Amino acid sequence: MCVVHLDQKKNRIFRPAKMSSETRPSPVPLLYRRRSSGEIRNLTSVSSSLLPAFGTVVDEGYSQLRKYVIAPYDRRYRWWQTFLVVLVVYSAWASPFELAFGKIAIGSLMPVDLAVDALFAADIIVTFFVAYLDKSTYLLVDEHKKIALRYVRKLWFPMDVASTLPFQLIYRILTGRTSHGGLFDFLNMLRLWRLRRVSELFTRLEKDTRFSYFWTRYIKLICVTLFAVHSAGCFYFWLAIHHKKPEDTWIGTLVQDFKHRSIWLGYTYSIYWSVVTLTTVGYGDLHAVNTGEKVFNMLYMLFNIGLTAYLIGNMTILIVHSALRTFVMRDAINKTLRYASKNRLPEGLREQMLAHVQLKFKTAELKQEQVLEDLPKAIRSGIAQHLFWKTVEEAYLFKGISEDLIVQLVSEIKAEYFPPKMDIILQNEIPTDFYIIVSGAVDMVTYKNGTEQFLLKLGSADMAGEIGVIFNIPQPFTVRTRRLSQVIRISHHGFKEMVQQHGEDGTKMINNFIQYLKGLKQEVLEEIPFLTELLGGLTIEHTAPNEGTQNHEAMSCHGDPNVEGTQETSPTVSSTLPIRVIVHGHHPNENAIEDDMMGKLINLPDSTEDLFRLAEKKFGKRGSTILMADGSEVEELSALRENDHLFIF
Repeated sequence: MCVVHLDQKKNRIFRPAKMSSETRPSPVPLLYRRRSSGEIRNLTSVSSSLLPAFGTVVDEGYSQLRKYVIAPYDRRYRWWQTFLVVLVVYSAWASPFELAFGKIAIGSLMPVDLAVDALFAADIIVTFFVAYLDKSTYLLVDEHKKIALRYVRKLWFPMDVASTLPFQLIYRILTGRTSHGGLFDFLNMLRLWRLRRVSELFTRLEKDTRFSYFWTRYIKLICVTLFAVHSAGCFYFWLAIHHKKPEDTWIGTLVQDFKHRSIWLGYTYSIYWSVVTLTTVGYGDLHAVNTGEKVFNMLYMLFNIGLTAYLIGNMTILIVHSALRTFVMRDAINKTLRYASKNRLPEGLREQMLAHVQLKFKTAELKQEQVLEDLPKAIRSGIAQHLFWKTVEEAYLFKGISEDLIVQLVSEIKAEYFPPKMDIILQNEIPTDFYIIVSGAVDMVTYKNGTEQFLLKLGSADMAGEIGVIFNIPQPFTVRTRRLSQVIRISHHGFKEMVQQHGEDGTKMINNFIQYLKGLKQEVLEEIPFLTELLGGLTIEHTAPNEGTQNHEAMSCHGDPNVEGTQETSPTVSSTLPIRVIVHGHHPNENAIEDDMMGKLINLPDSTEDLFRLAEKKFGKRGSTILMADGSEVEELSALRENDHLFIF
């Protein structure tokens, strides 16, 4: 047995080898990329079942299948199968036609039938050399004996032979006489066994993304309908031909001596009756006369009930599927309008909500969040790097940082679209995220005395919201889109965790941030009261590589009255973002007074002594012990994490 290794550049086919326990490789995960011996340009044309079973060890010592063995997914073999499908279409038309009009079967159509039968006979021989998929191991079997036994033992072989033999020609050769009608007409109907090839073709085309699923299914339904109409009409005419009294038939009452009239006249009447009956119109001009015709009419109409249900059901699914997204969008818009009306939201908010809902559906095909969620993380990261690496690299804050940190950042970002006049960030909201503009433009505005004041315009590769995130203060500005804009969002906590692992990159980002602040307009700086004073006395400390990042002082957060830094002198900038903790002035098991129930949010200082000094300033008493909420004593400040509760007494 063997398995085909489908590589995009090389045709490799691997077969399991007999290995001893000493030479057997460890059971590490293996990825088998499927490929036929011919080039495959569309992976969807390859069967997904061509995979080795779990635990199957495949040796790479063999480079091809056995001699004179054809891979079932070989491109040339697929083209041969497609050509045979065209011949099947001819057989599906000719077999019922020759049943009804027997003369033509031994006349002009006989050479064509013999040629078609010869090609299908050649396919029987070819099948003995086509490898097959073992359902137990999911490997290709390429041993000639096993291939032949499998084909002969199944129903396919006798049916293929029976549907290929030219029985009338054999009878003529053996007896020297020509047979008209009777058993040979029904033996020709065995050719309809070949219709399974058409079903397999449509199944493959429905999975092939190069072809429209809608039109593939639509053509399939048309083919099923035409075959049903053609077969029923021909068999109905056969009943009239073989009735003992031709004038007492459905066609004999209208056409005198119809047996000797033109073949195409009889075929036209037959198809007309079949179509009228299938569509349940029933004009009554062609109706059953004898008992046999009435029985056939009843059976045909019962069959039509199932066929009509099949056709209508499939067409309904196709049409509804194409319009499903429109129904969902309209339903979401109606829900949004009802919510806005019920809560009496202002017109501006209502328009923003509607714009967001409409944009969500318009950009659904671009974002494809559900598709990305189903992919492995490595593939999602690769897609994000391909789409947003350049944008992140051009952002001022990340210039000069290492590729490792950029890879981590790009892997965690979220892409979003915002319609025009949509607020991305609201002034004074909690700084949970910051944004990089990929395309479009946004305005940075502020509110003074109830009026809106424009400050700055931001474009591609500019950042918004990073000031509030880095200073740990409420967002100082409102950021609103000018036109349709695409942005990427970076989480505050995720960003902080990544930066803490890259001290040198943190220093570069702080330097970039300071240079950016110094280049801001004066009216922007005035909106953050402490920023001018901070930039005036700012000093940037550079730490040697062996000193780490723990000796840097945290950046003061002057915008929040409950958040204090460790120094009241001129502030300095740390190479890492500060850790915020909540301190309490009592034992964790004691009931605190109301003012101390929530604690005080501070930036964690560099030493225990500084922490005691800051707690004394907050609570008016000097402490000597630091406990966590669970009662454990804190010995090293480096072990603390964001938002830890410290009890100092």
